[in-house]
Amino acid sequence: MKLYDLKAQGLDLQENIPLSRYTFTKTGGPAEYLAFPKNLAELKELLAAAKEEQLPVTVIGNASNLIIRDKGIKGLVIILTEMKEIKVEADKVHAQAGARIIDTSFAAGEAGLTGLEFAAGIPGSVGGAVFMNAGAYGGETKDCLESATVVTRDGEVKTYTNAELHFSYRHSLLQENGEIVIAATFALKAGDKATILDQMNYLNALRSYKQPLEYPSCGSVFKRPTGHFVGPMIIKAGLQGKQIGGAQVSTKHAGFIVNKGGATATDYLNLIHYIQKTIKEKDGIALQTEVRIIGEE
Repeated sequence: MKLYDLKAQGLDLQENIPLSRYTFTKTGGPAEYLAFPKNLAELKELLAAAKEEQLPVTVIGNASNLIIRDKGIKGLVIILTEMKEIKVEADKVHAQAGARIIDTSFAAGEAGLTGLEFAAGIPGSVGGAVFMNAGAYGGETKDCLESATVVTRDGEVKTYTNAELHFSYRHSLLQENGEIVIAATFALKAGDKATILDQMNYLNALRSYKQPLEYPSCGSVFKRPTGHFVGPMIIKAGLQGKQIGGAQVSTKHAGFIVNKGGATATDYLNLIHYIQKTIKEKDGIALQTEVRIIGEE
């Protein structure tokens, strides 16, 4: 079956859609094909059709920690935000990949389960959190993930334990094997609901105070080098407020690059490269991007 047939059957499939509509930076070129599967069956059909037509497949989560280049993405882009069910059973939370990790965290808190508080303000999806071992405020996805269910590009469904995902700082096995997260199970502990929710609200207030949430951004741009903090390094180098096109090093948090209006992905990438070059020259440190950069050059 081909993509055209799936669209005729009612699957949400669009052509030549600007991905800037979906990215948190509000930048990014078009997807040749863009699909929003509502369940595993539709996702498998899409993967099979793309394979038959020999189209590359790119899966993006909530498009939060992501820069898509201005020429966009060839082939099929799949966004899983319609697969967003969250269930709480005893001390476990089961969430589909398209569920927001924020919503998953608050579902746990409302059930009096502790362990996901760190994720209360992370804007990404559950699938994205597993894919990149997302973390904040001293917690990481690996700290509470029990297992993740994935589908291979050939449509085979598999489940990985925490240990099998080979988590490290902002990394998982899934970045290497190309398999697609479809669901995750978090193993948590019983706690006091009021205390848990208070901690989550405190972390969100802290995030709002420290981070430039009033502008589009891709979140934290760079990985933290061992023994250093990126924000202070950028400030010391005199780069806070530096702007290329519509992209600016945030004056509120130097670890963020914000879209001040009309920014392109190329503006973002040029500013990232300028920061990397400057820090390398001044401090001898090669900053690595935490943000995922994809799309046509």
